[in-house]
Amino acid sequence: MPTPLIDLDFGTREERDRQYNARATVADFDACMRVYAESSALARQQCAGVHDLRYGMGVAERLDLYLPASARQPAPLLIFIHGGYWRALRKEDSAMMAKVFTDAGVAVATVEYPLLPEATLPETVREVRSAVAWLHRHGAAYGIDPDRLYASGSSAGGHLVGMLLASGWQASYGLPPVAIQGGVGLSGLYDIQPLCDTHINDWLRLTPEQARRLSPLYHLPDTPTPLVLAVGGLETDGFKHQTLAYETAWRAQGYPVTRVEAPHCNHFNLVGELALPDSPLTHATLAMIHP
Repeated sequence: MPTPLIDLDFGTREERDRQYNARATVADFDACMRVYAESSALARQQCAGVHDLRYGMGVAERLDLYLPASARQPAPLLIFIHGGYWRALRKEDSAMMAKVFTDAGVAVATVEYPLLPEATLPETVREVRSAVAWLHRHGAAYGIDPDRLYASGSSAGGHLVGMLLASGWQASYGLPPVAIQGGVGLSGLYDIQPLCDTHINDWLRLTPEQARRLSPLYHLPDTPTPLVLAVGGLETDGFKHQTLAYETAWRAQGYPVTRVEAPHCNHFNLVGELALPDSPLTHATLAMIHP
């Protein structure tokens, strides 16, 4: 794929640090995280769940499943992958959408994965792919349709969604060529090369060549896969340009993509739109799953 026409580099290291510093875009980061955790705790109380299912041997290789209260047939599954710049957050604080989606007949899985810098980003990508393989093999035992898996994620989780949508890895995990039927990317990082010369590389520890191999922008799927994209209107141009670059690449392939506008949202409360049954983001996601 040619170099994207949308500026993701922003010239100087100082400007890149500013553009990709999500915490600096909100007045009270701790308050944002409290809301994130509290809304997830409430959803966990309201939903029937199976917690700490192991998809691998590592301590972090666990996932939670939230299942529709009544389903006459195997349910589609929305997998949610949390953000935190690959080094923070956990699955327990990332379940805020569970009630809305299980009420709509969609199961939800929240995935834990090894965090940086203890892990490397290639390891984290492998683990998330392993979680998908586990869900494909074992989901039917929990009333999930293994042929209707959808992936969603915020920020670094959006990057990992892009790596799940990419082609070429599925066969080595025993999966069909199209294991994920659609994706939802929220404020995702789809080209991580510009991060190599920022403070973020203190824990990423990647060369530009390695970063390109791990950038979804350069690894689009071989088949047209529906995609929902959103970025908060209160975010920096860095995150806005990342979403625009991925959307542009998707459209250039002729693939279906829905862009959801969220002018009132920042980097951290955008995912909360999935916890609102009437939000445009929830409607777009459900329309993808239940066309």
